Amino acid sequence: QRRSLAPSQLAKRKAGDEEEEEEEEQQHRPTTRKKQRPVSETESGECYRSPFRKPLAQLTNRPHCLDSSQHEAFIRSILSKPFKVPIPNYKGPLGLRALGIKRAGLRSPLHDPFEEGALVLYEPPLLSAHDQLKIDKDKAPVHVVVDPVLSRVLRPHQREGVKFLWDCVTSRRIPGSHGCIMADEMGLGKTLQCITLMWTLLRQSPDCKPEIEKAIVVSPSSLVRNWYNEVEKWLGGRIQPLAIDGGSKEEIDHKLVGFMNQRGLRVPSPILIISYETFRLHAEVLQKGSVGLVICDEGHRLKNSENQTYQALNSLNTPRRVLISGTPIQNDLLEYFSLVHFVNSGILGTAQEFKRHFEIPILKGRDADASEAERHKGEERLKELISIVNRCLIRRTSDILSKYLPVKIEQVVCCRLTPLQAELYKNFLKQAKPVEELKEGKISVSSLSSITSLKKLCNHPALIHDKCVEEEEGFMGALDLFPAGYSTKSLEPQLSGKMLVLDYILAVTKSTSNDKVVLVSNYTQTLDLFEKLCRNRRYLYVRLDGTMSIKKRAKIVERFNSPSSPEFIFMLSSKAGGCGLNLIGANRLVMFDPDWNPANDEQAMARVWRDGQKKTCYIYRLLSTGTIEEKIFQRQTHKKALSSCVVDEEQDVERHFSLGELKELFTLNETTTSDTHDKIKCRRCVNGHQVRPPPEGSDCTSDLSQWNHCADKRGLQDSVLKAAWDAAVTFTFHHHSHEEQRGIP
Repeated sequence: QRRSLAPSQLAKRKAGDEEEEEEEEQQHRPTTRKKQRPVSETESGECYRSPFRKPLAQLTNRPHCLDSSQHEAFIRSILSKPFKVPIPNYKGPLGLRALGIKRAGLRSPLHDPFEEGALVLYEPPLLSAHDQLKIDKDKAPVHVVVDPVLSRVLRPHQREGVKFLWDCVTSRRIPGSHGCIMADEMGLGKTLQCITLMWTLLRQSPDCKPEIEKAIVVSPSSLVRNWYNEVEKWLGGRIQPLAIDGGSKEEIDHKLVGFMNQRGLRVPSPILIISYETFRLHAEVLQKGSVGLVICDEGHRLKNSENQTYQALNSLNTPRRVLISGTPIQNDLLEYFSLVHFVNSGILGTAQEFKRHFEIPILKGRDADASEAERHKGEERLKELISIVNRCLIRRTSDILSKYLPVKIEQVVCCRLTPLQAELYKNFLKQAKPVEELKEGKISVSSLSSITSLKKLCNHPALIHDKCVEEEEGFMGALDLFPAGYSTKSLEPQLSGKMLVLDYILAVTKSTSNDKVVLVSNYTQTLDLFEKLCRNRRYLYVRLDGTMSIKKRAKIVERFNSPSSPEFIFMLSSKAGGCGLNLIGANRLVMFDPDWNPANDEQAMARVWRDGQKKTCYIYRLLSTGTIEEKIFQRQTHKKALSSCVVDEEQDVERHFSLGELKELFTLNETTTSDTHDKIKCRRCVNGHQVRPPPEGSDCTSDLSQWNHCADKRGLQDSVLKAAWDAAVTFTFHHHSHEEQRGIP
């Protein structure tokens, strides 16, 4: 018979064999006692015991009973052994210190100030040996050193910026004032510098404790998530910020109340990131407590001291205020005063005092028709203003980026109107009544409407087709000028000079390279035309305007920047996303129409030339030749000259246009290649052609100092723009970011 060799079966057979042997022994054993009845297990008190378990053995080594003296001696022998930290290779202090006991001796900084590359923001004064004996060790100041995690990634200009910010908010630059303006141009890392400042203030101070408990970052809604990501990127989970970018009123109020109620040295969420709109709506909650620091990103939104956002932020209980703006002066000096007054109230006096003492003399001196005495007085007041403001304002230009970023070539491209545009333009100037009102110095609602109509006409006649159909003022009989059977459902690029040039630029770029393009416009109607063009040419594209949610914006930007994304074009509304976005996935940007405010255009054009960009960047600013767009560009030049003079301290900024010339908006110059070039009286061009600027020291200097070159087709080096020249281009201005660094004469 075959038997199983499984261990369980072997154990059973073994147990059975033992029982059989035991029965055999009992049979052969003599019986001398009476036979007893079987006793049950319950009666005997015995239980079944597994043959595989050993019986428990009774302990016999019980300790002897000790008297009290022996017991005390035994415990003392245990406690007398020194405590050993259960960490391998532990090098810290041993013994003589218990948990919760304050360390004796001098206080020490949070990070080593003598480490190589350490960024020291504060160094205690050197003391003599006699003073060291007298000083209270519990009150001795310590070094303030930036966390090495951040100081290792800061560039030289950023280290300088962090030191400036810390000196300002701790009142070391201006006693009694705790604010400053970070006015670096776009792309210089203002966000990283402010994150470094916040982290340092939240962790340390000369008094060996945190300088602040909480900080608030207020930014445009499209940048709330970007700030959150930047904090996570640079601090790597060391801190948990609270970002509020949506939700019901009750939810937001609950989060804000929780944030304001945080106290102590270790606040769970010490940084609040919130949009301007949300802050304004929930200002009452935030004004009930105090905050150590507030940072206002894109702070030029606070240029009007009368608006609700300014008032809400100004009433926040915080002494330390940092305002970030790459364009602190946009339209006039009074707006500049509002920014300075917000961060350091009173250093420029009241608004009336500022206007009387600074604004009026400076603007009179800047006017092209100013007398010698007015110019001299204006320069004196300008120097005085600069000396005061520079104590709380730091400004570095994008020239610094030339060492870290590829070349940027910016080109202003003048495009001639098509015959249809020219006829519509002249027809409007003949009929529109606001023209006469504007020439008399009056600006009415109808005048502003006329400006908008002309700007849209310059973009494409399709944008004013509805007005022609309804025969609105200025467009009566204009419908007859359109081609027979014209419909706005389909786009005809050949009816607009700028659209024709754009069509060439996109086609040449797509066919000759793998570059991506950003298209920027002030009008969503123009973005609609871009979409039609892309569908006609089968270009893949994404679009960002004011209708897109904040969360979705971050996703499409991230997808577009990915090298593997197939999208060729990113359409951007300058009003919705011109500030702060990082679009380094593209290296060509087309600014399709100008804005009255140069800061809006500057912000939009800085989206591609930023940290992380690897390719040469091309910026195309399209203007319709001889039209209102050139007048707008000229006005931008005037404002930028004022900004250069006050913020950048440039001494040789030309006085560009008189105020009388700036009023000539409703004219059309059909005979010029560039009205702007004619107005600046450029002395470096011969017959409208100039390739290289005059040698240094020459009397023949350029009035338009920010452009390196003026050129017609012969002076062009950009193959993409050369292909579009014959279509509609008449003239260009160039600016090369690496002119000086590359040694280009």
